Amino acid sequence: MTQPIDWQQQAEKFLLGGNYPEAKNLYEQAIEAEPEIKSHYWHLGLILLLQGQEAEAQTTWLLGMAEGEPEEVELWTAELLLVLEKEADRQVIIPNYAMAWAIRQHIREIMPEDINNLLHLIGLSILLENYTGDELADLGVIELLESEPLISLDLVLLMQVLKSVLDYAPFHPSSLAFASACIPYIRELEIFVHLIVITSITISHSSPGLAASFLEICRRLDPESLENSHRLSFLHHLASFYQNSRQYDEGIEVAKLCYSLAEELYDKVCASHKVLRGLMGAVGYWEEVCLLIERHQSQLEILIAQQPRNLSSYTVVSLFCTTFFFPYLQDQAKNNRQIQNQMAALCQANIEVYGREQVERYRKRHLLNKSSGIASKKLKIGYLSHCLGMHSVGWLARWLFQYHDRDRFQINAYFMAHRKKAIDDSLEDWYSQKADRAFKGSFSPFEMAEQIYQDEVDILIDLDSITLDLNCEVFGLKPAPIQVTWLGWDASGLPAIDYFIADPYVLPEYAQDYYSEKIWRLPHTYIGVDGFEMDVPTLRREDLNIPSDAVVYMSSQVGYKRHPDTARLQMKIVAKVPNSYFLIKGGAGEESLKKFFNELAEEEGVECDRLRFLPQDPTEAIHRANLGIADVVLDTYPYNGATTTLETLWMCIPLVTRVGEQFSARNSYTMMMNVGVTEGIAWTDEEYLDWGVRLGKDAVLREQISWKLLQSRRTSPLWNGKQFAREMENAYEQMWQIYSASK
Repeated sequence: MTQPIDWQQQAEKFLLGGNYPEAKNLYEQAIEAEPEIKSHYWHLGLILLLQGQEAEAQTTWLLGMAEGEPEEVELWTAELLLVLEKEADRQVIIPNYAMAWAIRQHIREIMPEDINNLLHLIGLSILLENYTGDELADLGVIELLESEPLISLDLVLLMQVLKSVLDYAPFHPSSLAFASACIPYIRELEIFVHLIVITSITISHSSPGLAASFLEICRRLDPESLENSHRLSFLHHLASFYQNSRQYDEGIEVAKLCYSLAEELYDKVCASHKVLRGLMGAVGYWEEVCLLIERHQSQLEILIAQQPRNLSSYTVVSLFCTTFFFPYLQDQAKNNRQIQNQMAALCQANIEVYGREQVERYRKRHLLNKSSGIASKKLKIGYLSHCLGMHSVGWLARWLFQYHDRDRFQINAYFMAHRKKAIDDSLEDWYSQKADRAFKGSFSPFEMAEQIYQDEVDILIDLDSITLDLNCEVFGLKPAPIQVTWLGWDASGLPAIDYFIADPYVLPEYAQDYYSEKIWRLPHTYIGVDGFEMDVPTLRREDLNIPSDAVVYMSSQVGYKRHPDTARLQMKIVAKVPNSYFLIKGGAGEESLKKFFNELAEEEGVECDRLRFLPQDPTEAIHRANLGIADVVLDTYPYNGATTTLETLWMCIPLVTRVGEQFSARNSYTMMMNVGVTEGIAWTDEEYLDWGVRLGKDAVLREQISWKLLQSRRTSPLWNGKQFAREMENAYEQMWQIYSASK
């Protein structure tokens, strides 16, 4: 007796083996032998589809459906869909994403509103890297998710696709709409919030407003369903993103909400800092700032006295920058450094508790490797920053990368908290290519520290200090035997940092008394550059309705630096110089900035129509070119310009600066000393006022200073990137010698 043929079993062997012609022959024989078995038609059509014969596949499926009653067609369609679904899943495993996508397109033709299939199509488009962002609307995904009543779908798949979309195309408008439409379907709220927070952080550098819009989605969640710590986390970031996008009122409001929700002292300290950040950035809230800073310092002192040792990593990272605004408010170096050092020490003590295993492992190897001397190998220098690109740090540090001696040093670049950008960053690409090794890291300080440790970096340079809290945790883990702070801000105060790079001028001689790091003074200057690129100016006096014979003062700084005492001195200068105008530019709340300066002008008898508020320029090169409109630049105090001062001096424009005691009050001083210009250096408010008036009235003196500045390009160490690189390299070698010789 002849055994019945198991067509499906035999054909499936050929299918799995990729022998589609043999599988096709078997299914054709099966249909001829058993035409009433509809599954043969479904599988034959699938084989034809796998062979690229789409029209033939569709004809075969239609033939199988022919003459069926509606109930039968509905049943057969469900069977066909199961066959296609199974094969689409198999093609993903192979993996053959293009074929899986093609199969799911046919499923879509059969069931255009199958939300799970549409989600799969989105995910496959991303895997194929042909996703544009328009598909979410074109396929009707968002419309289906927003329909009433809620549709049934695979919640795990939804979250997977949402994550893929946000990773691949976070800047596309549909991504925000998709995330919003997912809200009613979310069951794991904390996972969803974490995903949205990470997305917002990755885009915040170039699109803080969009980052804030993403986080606003989280505010639609039921606050009772979230732990307070998770709610505080996304509100903390939301306040920052609002402030970064200059939506200061919203940022201040959210920061104050954080403070009201905070139950622990450390959370109150972090929220208080965020309120300060908003008030300082907006400009014009000075009375409130003065009241808040007293409370803030008091809370910091209580926290320092308590010395908690059970703080989480998230809390520690948030606490690092809570002393950030003290030098902007007061030039009290000893007091500011003391509280900075104490907070940094508290944070590191907690890192050594929750990161004990990593800290101990690193320490043991540092001790074992101590015997290797400088003559036996190249020194590995690692630079850690989130600003190695089109940022002030990026513009200034490039000359050191350019001139490093690759015969003596291996240069590693570590891009901390690497963010997605809406536009390409050519300078970031340059750093990636210039380094011997470039690592674009995650937002995990532990992962970054481990990478640095595995790379066996000898000297790790911190370019950001407390301007990036994540960096501080990396350095607190001590992944390199020698750690140094340079360039980005004042010293962090971390006990794990060995040295702080300075020069003969930027810190007074007695500064070591209140620094926890060893101050390493370079011979001339702590920064050296070969110059700056410039574009064609886009700003002219006639555009601003300023007479050609007028004296033009200028100040281009962020809102944080607009101390009212210095701003009042600037108004006094303008008042004393006839036919003078004051140009004001920099990141701040537009209306509050105007109100701030207009009120000061009126109090000092200056007509408000002598003030001009300038928008930001589209590029740094245009900004530098437009500085040429100014006759005199008036610096800020107690926090001077740094990059802005360098740009002013490079453009040969006289500068008036007020020198103080702290690092931030001596940046312009060291730069002017290094170009050989003392005219404009003021040690008191009275001298600042006198120099401002004198330079405004004395055109000959301005010309003499401009000539000195032009000549300094030939001789000044400030404009000699190669010499500066040699001096930094000498410092690195001496640091290593000291380390190797120590017990």
